Amino acid sequence: MRTRLLPGALAAVALILPVASAPAQQRRPAVPAARDWSRTVAPTAEGGFRMGNPDAPVKIVEYLSLTCPHCAHFAEQGAPRLIRDYVRSGRASLEYRNFVLNAYDVAATMISRCAAPENYFALNHAIFASQSQWVGRIQSMSAEQRRQLQDQPPLTSVQRIVAATGLDAIAARHGVTPARARACLSSQAGLDRIMAMLQAGERAGVQGTPSFAINGRLAGNASDWASLEPLLRATQ
Repeated sequence: MRTRLLPGALAAVALILPVASAPAQQRRPAVPAARDWSRTVAPTAEGGFRMGNPDAPVKIVEYLSLTCPHCAHFAEQGAPRLIRDYVRSGRASLEYRNFVLNAYDVAATMISRCAAPENYFALNHAIFASQSQWVGRIQSMSAEQRRQLQDQPPLTSVQRIVAATGLDAIAARHGVTPARARACLSSQAGLDRIMAMLQAGERAGVQGTPSFAINGRLAGNASDWASLEPLLRATQ
């Protein structure tokens, strides 16, 4: 049974018991908490966004499409383990580079890149988690409605797709204000950056999504956590 000391009893104990202190030379310095590298996110020169230690010995790049079901599966099943077991400690960094497959992918990619860097990965994962809902809205449209969405100047099409699918509402929950979304979705430079990433991925040999590169080399047929993790263990 746990006993309780009254305030008076506590004072008496304090008077009776000597205060022990270790000699200065025996005191151990506090051990600093390990850094959580998953909180470090920055844009890269290649146009992607990198999570983790920029000097990590293992640098992972995922070429992804936000309309790709296999990418959504990896975001749900593989990314949390990759971040927990490799990125957080600084052993590896993870960079997302967009490899767009269609007009809807372009729209989703543009709104995902409107987020502040610290919200970028969370917004991407939210878009993946709701992929069946927002893609389902497109699939439920008639052929004529889809034609009207796409038969516009590229930036106008992007803006209409984002509004029609509810991607703007998902982005708003991750800090993208309406004013920020309007400016971002009107940026020709932003669209050009996405297309430049696509072309760079094609030159690098990317043929589908998801594709992974480890330390600058495409990782063969790795497309899920079960096939990627052994390659990561081999780098340790």
